[in-house]
Amino acid sequence: MALENTSLAYHEKFNGFLTAILQAKKDKATFIFVPSPQTLSDDYGELIESLNRIAEAGLSLQIVPRSGRNFPDYSRGTEAR
Repeated sequence: MALENTSLAYHEKFNGFLTAILQAKKDKATFIFVPSPQTLSDDYGELIESLNRIAEAGLSLQIVPRSGRNFPDYSRGTEAR
């Protein structure tokens, strides 16, 4: 399910993310840096909306790799050390 660009629920849920995009554009940055993919969405529709927002702002996306995050990585079945 795709979200509309003006979806109030999306704006409320991702206000911090949207503010970061606006600030990056204002600062003439070339990329936006997020701590994890989960920052972008909770579902497929939100992910597509977030990626579209980044693209529309003319920004590239950089995501911290799992090894650089300060929280457990359960994708391997055990807590990362």
